Amino acid sequence: MNAQLWSAAKIVLVTFLFSAVIMFLMRKVAVHVNAMDNPRSEEENRHIHKKATPKLGAVGIFLAFLFGYMLFGEQSVRMNSILIGSFIIILSSIVDDINPIKATHKLLAQIVAACVIVFYGGILLDVITAFGYTFDFGILAYPITILFIVACTNIINLIDGLDGLSGGICTIFYITIAIIGAYQGRFGSLVMTLTLIMLGSTLGFLFHNFHPAKIFAGDGATFMGFIIAIITLLEFKGPALISFFVPVSILAIPILDTLFAIIRRLLKGQTPFQADRQHLHHQLLGMNFSHVTTVLIIYAINILFAAATLVFVLKDPKIGQIMFIIIFILVAWFVFHTSIISDKNPQIMKKIESKLKIKKKEKSK
Repeated sequence: MNAQLWSAAKIVLVTFLFSAVIMFLMRKVAVHVNAMDNPRSEEENRHIHKKATPKLGAVGIFLAFLFGYMLFGEQSVRMNSILIGSFIIILSSIVDDINPIKATHKLLAQIVAACVIVFYGGILLDVITAFGYTFDFGILAYPITILFIVACTNIINLIDGLDGLSGGICTIFYITIAIIGAYQGRFGSLVMTLTLIMLGSTLGFLFHNFHPAKIFAGDGATFMGFIIAIITLLEFKGPALISFFVPVSILAIPILDTLFAIIRRLLKGQTPFQADRQHLHHQLLGMNFSHVTTVLIIYAINILFAAATLVFVLKDPKIGQIMFIIIFILVAWFVFHTSIISDKNPQIMKKIESKLKIKKKEKSK
């Protein structure tokens, strides 16, 4: 193992150990301040877990992130903006985990954090070249970048419905970005340092969060999405559309799940922000897959997207395109054979409701 790979492995190992150990403390702190996730039947029994579980797991990830930065990071205006924005996100999530606050208040905090990144850090999505055309967003680059950061901040939180799901998806993202960065010789860059620190920190959380979870990320899952947005906008954002496409394609599952949820709710005449129990993981549970199998299936689909991205970027773009087409055909088949967009498959809905009712009865015994 050469020096650069050893340095990268050391970052991941150190932050993993710190995160794995700090989670024991976060579990105790969560119980002490009553930051507990209690199954609530009044929310249409959407909760899969059967007992109260400590939250604040994302706070542990944030602390490991800070620890990793102190050991391996370098001070810069960009890094300062990331730290300030992250603190705003994690502070609002702590407040919400202890005593839930309005969604508008959380959104406001996310917008403020995004503004810090854009106006202080100078991280912008400003120019993209695609199909021979160059799009310079000009003054619109500011609201477009803020919107992108806020959207990424929330997609991880929206898919965080099963033990190990959000942590695993983020881990796959970081591993894929790290592989691409290693092949492109980006060792020592800000984006690689952030990626490796977050990889170790998230793995430490996943050690406690995989089924049966001993701690949840809580609303702090937004922090994971926030950092993913920053990584996407940093060195992997370039003038070519493909540079921006790379990290976005790895997040295909949470992006598609969010898109399907918005379409599904609009078709029903509901607000896009109304919670329901028809997300991807609910659909798989309705097909009689177990909790762990459902999570592993979503991991596998996400890994397919990541593999297609790696082939597209590092090997052969044409083969990568073929892989993406095949994957999207499978996704289309899934959409038309489930109720992820509409209730045209009532059998799936009945199985979902039946499974959730069984869990509710088990809890009441």
